Amino acid sequence: MSEVKSRSSRIFQIVVGAIFVIISLLTIIPILRVVSISLSSKTAILSGKVWIYPVQFTLEAYKKSFGNSNFVDSFLYSILLTGAYTGICMLMTIMAAYPLSKDGLKGRKIIMTLFVLTMYFDPGTIPNYLNVKSFGFIDTIWALIIPGALSAYNLIIMRTFFAGIDKSLYESAYIDGCTEFKALIKIAIPLAVPAIATLSLFYAVSRWNGISDVLYYINRSSLYTVQMMLKQMIDSVRISLEEGTNTQLIADNIKAASIVISMTPMLIAYPFIQRYFTKGIMLGAVKG
Repeated sequence: MSEVKSRSSRIFQIVVGAIFVIISLLTIIPILRVVSISLSSKTAILSGKVWIYPVQFTLEAYKKSFGNSNFVDSFLYSILLTGAYTGICMLMTIMAAYPLSKDGLKGRKIIMTLFVLTMYFDPGTIPNYLNVKSFGFIDTIWALIIPGALSAYNLIIMRTFFAGIDKSLYESAYIDGCTEFKALIKIAIPLAVPAIATLSLFYAVSRWNGISDVLYYINRSSLYTVQMMLKQMIDSVRISLEEGTNTQLIADNIKAASIVISMTPMLIAYPFIQRYFTKGIMLGAVKG
C-alpha cells in the first residue's frame, strides 16, 4: 500500500514539476524575445529572423537611449522620484492604517467606507486635472506624488495586517507607559515588515511605470520621467522612418530596449523584496 502511495506521489510531483516548467518557459520566452529584439539589427528584425536570441548583435538602441544626456538625467530623476514617492506613500498608508486598525477609534467604519468608495468611484480625468491645477501642482514634482500618495487597496492590506497583531503585545506596552506612537514604532512596524516591503514594491512599480499623469500635468522636459523620454524616442524614430531618414533603428528596436530599461530597476529590487512578498500578501488577507 505504501509503495502505491509512494509511486503515485512521485507521479504527482513529476506532473506538477512539468507543469511549472512549461509555465516558466511561457513566461521567460516573451522576455527573451524582447531582449533579443533590442539587441538585433534593423535588417534581422524586418526579415523576421529574430526569435529568442539576438541576430546581427548591436547595441544601437541602447546607445541612442543612454547617449542622450536628457535620457540619462530623466533615468536618474525617475529613480529619485520613485524612491521619494514610495516613502511618502508608505508613510501615509501606515499613518492611516494604524489608527483604523484600532477598535476604539470612533467613526472607524465610516472613515473606512469613505476610503473604500474611492476604489469604485473615480471622478474622471478632467475633475482630477482641475483639482491638481487648483492646488498649483501643474508642472511641479508634486503633481506626480500627491494625487496617488495613498491607495485604498494598499491601505486595507496594511490595516488588516495591523489588526492581526496580538493585542496582548499592545497591552503590555501600554502598561509599561508606551504611547500609541511608540507602540506603532516599536511594535507594529517591526512586525509589519513583510507587508511594508510588499506594499512598497506595489507603490514603486506603479510610479516607475506611470506615464499618464506626466502627460496630463507636466510640460517641462526637466520633469519628464524615463517612461516619457522613452515614448519621445520611439516617436522620433517613427518620424525619422516616415521622413525617409537613414537610420539603423526601427520603432521595434526602441520599444524593446525601452521595455528592458524600464523593467531593469524593478528586476534588481525584486530579489531583495521577494522573500517578504508572499508572506506579506497572505498575512494581510487573514482577517476581513
